[in-house]
Amino acid sequence: MRVLVVEDEQLLADAVATGLRREAMAVDVVYDGAAALERIGVNDYDVVVLDRDLPLVHGDDVCRKIVELGMPTRVLMLTASGDVSDRVEGLEIGADDYLPKPFAFSELIARVRALGRRTSVPLPPVLERSGIKLDPNRREVFRDGKEVQLAPKEFAVLEVLMRSEGAVVSAEQLLEKAWDENTDPFTNVVRVTVMTLRRKLGEPPVIVTVPGSGYRI
Repeated sequence: MRVLVVEDEQLLADAVATGLRREAMAVDVVYDGAAALERIGVNDYDVVVLDRDLPLVHGDDVCRKIVELGMPTRVLMLTASGDVSDRVEGLEIGADDYLPKPFAFSELIARVRALGRRTSVPLPPVLERSGIKLDPNRREVFRDGKEVQLAPKEFAVLEVLMRSEGAVVSAEQLLEKAWDENTDPFTNVVRVTVMTLRRKLGEPPVIVTVPGSGYRI
C-alpha cells in the first residue's frame, strides 16, 4: 500500500510516516498543500492522510482536487477540531474518513488499512492464495499453516502480489507500491527482495517470474 502523509507539523508527520513504514507501507511525506497537489499529480496513492489546516493550499482544497480528478485515492482527514460540524463538513467535501487530533496511532493504522482495502475491488481482510495466508492487520504470514517471518519490504511485496489475485505485477508496480519516492528506480531492489521472499516462503516456489513482464502468485 502506498500512502501520502500531508501534515505541516513536521515532527508529527515524520512520526506518522515512520509508524506506517513499520507496518510495511510505502510512505511519502509533504508539509504543505501545494506540495501535496504536486505529489498527487505524479504518484498514485492508495490513501492520503491529510491534515485539514495546511499552509499554501488548504487541506479542503487538496481533498476537493482529489475528488475532482476522480482518483481512486481515499482520504483520511486529520484536524485539531473534534466538533461534529467540522467532521460533517470534511466528509461532505469528499473525505472518506475523519480523525480528530490527538489520536491513538493504532486507530490511525486501522483506518488507513480499512481505506486501503476500498481503493480497488473489495478484498477480504485476510488474503489467501496458493497455500499462503496473509493478515495485513496482524502482520502475519503463514504457508501451509506454518508461520513465515518477513521483513517489512518482503511483507509489502507479498501483499501487493496477493492483492493482484493472480495477475502479473511488474517490477515498476512493485517499486511504486512497496517503496517510497526516494528509492532509485534503477536499483535491483525489487529483484533481490523477490528472491529473498521466495526463499523464505519455501518449496515449491509460489512466486512465478513472467519474463519481460513481472511476477505473479
